[in-house]
Amino acid sequence: MLAFVGSQEQFAQSRECFCAKMQLKPPTKPKLCLGLMPREECDSYCDIIPGLPEDLAKICLALVPRSHFPVMGAVSKRWMSFLESKELIAVRKEVGKLEEWVYVLTPDAGTKGSHWEILECSGQKQSLLPRMPGLTKAGFGVVVIGGKLFVIAGYAADQGKECVSDEVYQYDSCLNRWTVLAKMNVARCDFACAEVNGVIYVAGGFGLNGDCLSSVEVYDPEQNKWTLIESLRRPRWGCFGCSIEGKLYVMGGRSSFTIGNSRFVDVYNPNKHAWGEVKNGCVMVTAHAVLGEKLFCIEWKNQRSLAIFNPADNSWQKIPLPLTGSSNARFSLGVHEDKLLLFPLQEEPEYQTLMYDPAAPMGSEWCTSKLKPSGSCLCSVTIKA
Repeated sequence: MLAFVGSQEQFAQSRECFCAKMQLKPPTKPKLCLGLMPREECDSYCDIIPGLPEDLAKICLALVPRSHFPVMGAVSKRWMSFLESKELIAVRKEVGKLEEWVYVLTPDAGTKGSHWEILECSGQKQSLLPRMPGLTKAGFGVVVIGGKLFVIAGYAADQGKECVSDEVYQYDSCLNRWTVLAKMNVARCDFACAEVNGVIYVAGGFGLNGDCLSSVEVYDPEQNKWTLIESLRRPRWGCFGCSIEGKLYVMGGRSSFTIGNSRFVDVYNPNKHAWGEVKNGCVMVTAHAVLGEKLFCIEWKNQRSLAIFNPADNSWQKIPLPLTGSSNARFSLGVHEDKLLLFPLQEEPEYQTLMYDPAAPMGSEWCTSKLKPSGSCLCSVTIKA
């Protein structure tokens, strides 16, 4: 049986904090697993922790460090069911045990492949994730919901855009495992995607025949189902998506209806099930991240400044990056502890990750961070679980 390590005072404080917000169920008599009952059926009837109310037992499991969850999942089906549920994240948040880890996708040395790794932060040692299922992809989308990372569509990196995918994979950061999810209705690459109100939206991109797409679909994690919804007003590819104030913003990239890059911003309101439009956008964005209620971008033609979008008044602000050297250097953006991370897209051994704190006094917003990938950073996500 797994031992729960921690001081009695810490446990009492966590229990008191959580019990103040929820009413514990009265103790129930432990159910006995009969000797002739199959193990699977026994697991479904036994208490999570014999002798403890279910709510208190869940608090006990949630207090354990996240790195132990994969082993704990093998104890019983009841434990596994709780560890892979949304309830686990909610309970860990209530007791103040959420851990924030930064994951980066970096290329494999000497090959076209890539791998995900966890950066060393908050006491977590740098480590590799299990290999993603399927072929090595490019032009895919990534979204985080709760403690899970979704890798969506794209095309086979060694076969080019002729091999566009409709496959979707999910990585569970608590159980350290990948699973294959329902396929999309439309195979696509180089599209926009984002999580809005607990579901995933995917818009535009290139299709199987190289056509520029306007179709949009939404994924419900509870039903493991993709559903087509109202399309974009124009086909769009090379764009990106983000969630701000409960709405989906699609911007950047190109449209087949315009010559050159598109500055139009498509805005989807889930409550009204309708698209709107903002004309003041940005073009050909190479990196983006949402911090608070603002969007931070780096544009392809200007790698030496951050473009910051404020949806409150649809305004843009630009601030210079404290960089020297080649103006052709490109970067990837990440988020950690409410600060913006600036990773290099090229191998630069002497480069230190930069960190931008929007809440810092003027003149001291930039500093260096100890977080550093083993190679160049192709993509970065932050998972709290």
